[in-house]
Amino acid sequence: MINSPAPSPYSHFDAPDGTRLAYRVVAEGDGTDGAAAPVVCLPGGPVHDSRYFGDLGGLSEASGRRLLFLDFRGSGGSDLPEDPDSYRCDRLVEDVEALRVHLGLPALDLLAHSAGANVAARYAARHPERVARLVLITPSTRAVGIDIPDEMRRAGAELRREEDWYPEASAALSAIAAGEATGANFAAVTPFFWGRWDEAARAHAAASEAMNTNPVSGRAFGAEGAFDPAATRAALAELTVPVGLLGGEYDLNSPPPAVEEFAGMFAGADVTYAVQAGAGHYPWLDDPKVFAQAVAAFLR
Repeated sequence: MINSPAPSPYSHFDAPDGTRLAYRVVAEGDGTDGAAAPVVCLPGGPVHDSRYFGDLGGLSEASGRRLLFLDFRGSGGSDLPEDPDSYRCDRLVEDVEALRVHLGLPALDLLAHSAGANVAARYAARHPERVARLVLITPSTRAVGIDIPDEMRRAGAELRREEDWYPEASAALSAIAAGEATGANFAAVTPFFWGRWDEAARAHAAASEAMNTNPVSGRAFGAEGAFDPAATRAALAELTVPVGLLGGEYDLNSPPPAVEEFAGMFAGADVTYAVQAGAGHYPWLDDPKVFAQAVAAFLR
């Protein structure tokens, strides 16, 4: 195992292969019940440092719940694994299960953002009895095989056409769709990921980029064998726990029509689907109060 030092706020546990993994607990406000089971939050990226979550718009205070932020292997306070293939999405599922065992919980209230939703979906498919609630925030849909066509992203992009950065970002989006997936083009489309491309969004983008310096994990996450869409969809259709999905009106990464289609796969569950107006891929930054109230309702 390759060790890396972790700051003091982290707690640790061991993955099945011995890799030391880290998590942080956030509990705010007088209404937070310290005895209640935490909401386990899985970051996107894939495999990004969970600090980009911040405090999820004050969700702990709004919901009266502790939030537990997991750093997947190779990110944040967690160690680098000996086997880089272990970054694969389906293999990360057992890290989540190891955390549940470590916490001594019979089942998890699981919240996942973006690419983390793929891990959550595969976890729910493999361990349905270990999921008490499932909340997916602007989720990636790779695990369930929902394709997002260029036309869907373009329709979402057109909603931003009055903003001053739009011409350059729109041209870059078209170039990426045409196969010109360059670093410059990806940088140019960055404003599309936030509901307001203001100083707060710029700071969040810069901080997130500085935190995430493990390109190996991103490449391995979706390697062959990472996803089994047919089996995952079949398993999610049998899930009977409360499920909430939140899309962002302006989100090009996970456009609302794709998130709505994802919500339709939970045929046996009590499903709530909502779209946060004016929000992008990080809705807790665009309107923290609206976000926290919506997700707190999911958790109830």
